[in-house]
Amino acid sequence: MHNKPTLVFTMSDSIHYEIENLLTDFGVHQNNMDWSAEISLLLLIAIVTFITTKAFRHIVIPMIHKITAKTKATWDDYLFNNDMMKAFCRIIPPIMLYVLLPMALHGRPYVLGFLLKTCLIYINISMLVLISTFLKSLYKISSENEKLRDRPLKGIYQMINLIAIIVGLIIIISILLDRNPISILAGLGASAAILMLIFKDTLLGLVAGVQLSANDMLRPGDWITMPKYGADGNVIEASLTTIKVQNFDKTITTIPPYALVSDSFQNWRGMKEAGGRRIKRFINIDINTIHFLSDNEKRSLIDKGLIGKQDISDGNEINLALFRTYILRYLTEHSKLNKEFTVMVRQLQPTSEGLPLEIYCFTNTTVWPEYENIQSEIFEHIIASSKEFDLRLYQKPSGNDFKTDF
Repeated sequence: MHNKPTLVFTMSDSIHYEIENLLTDFGVHQNNMDWSAEISLLLLIAIVTFITTKAFRHIVIPMIHKITAKTKATWDDYLFNNDMMKAFCRIIPPIMLYVLLPMALHGRPYVLGFLLKTCLIYINISMLVLISTFLKSLYKISSENEKLRDRPLKGIYQMINLIAIIVGLIIIISILLDRNPISILAGLGASAAILMLIFKDTLLGLVAGVQLSANDMLRPGDWITMPKYGADGNVIEASLTTIKVQNFDKTITTIPPYALVSDSFQNWRGMKEAGGRRIKRFINIDINTIHFLSDNEKRSLIDKGLIGKQDISDGNEINLALFRTYILRYLTEHSKLNKEFTVMVRQLQPTSEGLPLEIYCFTNTTVWPEYENIQSEIFEHIIASSKEFDLRLYQKPSGNDFKTDF
C-alpha cells in the first residue's frame, strides 16, 4: 500500500538531483540550491501543463471534430461540440498539477497541501461544468429525436444537474474541512427539515416532473386547459420548477409542476392525434310546435327534397322526428365531418326553455378557425331548415316581441 508514495518520492529525489546538477553547471550557489530547484521544477510543471492543454485544444479537438463530421449520425456532433470539448479541456490543468506538484514541493507539506486542495476544488468545479454542458448536449440530442422530442425531459436533466451540484458542494466542503463526505452528508440529515422547507418547490417539482414524464401526461406543444390557473393554450416549456403555457391571447401562464399532478387539467393531445374535434351543441325546440304532419305537409317536404318517400312509413309522422332524420342525413353526407367517429342527433331532457335537440359529431380537422367555421355552417343550416318543418326554436322574448303598433 505504501509503494506508490515511495515511488513518487524516489522519482522526485531523482529529478531534484538532476536539476541540482544542472543548476550547479550554470553556477548557482549551493546555499540557493533548494529554492532554485523548486522554482525550476514549478516552471517545468507549468510549461508541461500548458503544452499538454494547448496540444489537446489545437490537435486532439480538431481531430475529434473531423471524425464526427464524417459520420452520418448527428448525436456525436452534439456530444463532441465545442462547448463539451472546452469543458473537458478545463479539467486537464488541475489534474496534471495535482499529479506533478508533489515532485516539486514534497519538502514543503503545508504549501503542497494547500495547492493540492485548490487543485481538487478546481477539478470538482470543472467536473460540474462538464456535467452541465453534457446534459445540455443530451437535451439537444433528445430534442432532435422523434421519439424523445415530445417528452418533458428538461425537468429530468435539471434534476440530474441539481443532484450533481449538491454532491459536488458536499465534496468541496469535505476537502476544505478534511473530512469524509459521508460524515458531512450524515450531518446534513439533522437539518433535513430546514432544507426541505427551503427547497420545497424544487423537491415537489422534481417528483412531479418524473411522474409527468413517466406517465406521458404532458409534452411540450400540448394544448392544455386548467381554469384554476387561467391556463388555456400550448405548453412551451416544461422545467423542474415551472410549466409555461402560452395562452391563445398570447399571454404566458406559469404553473408549478406538482399542481398538474395534484389537481386536474385537460390535455387536448388525444384530440389532435385522433384528427377530429368534437361538436356537441344543442338547440331548443319550442314544444308547442311539435305535431303530426298532414298529407300536404308531407308532400311539400318530399317535393323540396328534404325527406324521401322511404322516410314515411305508418302515416303518423311527426315533424320533429323527420327533422332529426333530415339533420342526421345532412351530417353523414357533410364533406367536412369525420365519418369514422360517432355521428348522432338526440333529444335531451325537456326544460322550461323547450326540448333540447343535441348535435353530436366530429370534424375532420383540429385547426381551431376551420373547426369554428364548420360548426357555424352546420348550425346555420339547421336553424334555417327548422322552419321548413314548421318548427320554431325557443329564445327568450325581447322588447320587440311585446311591441304593438298603435
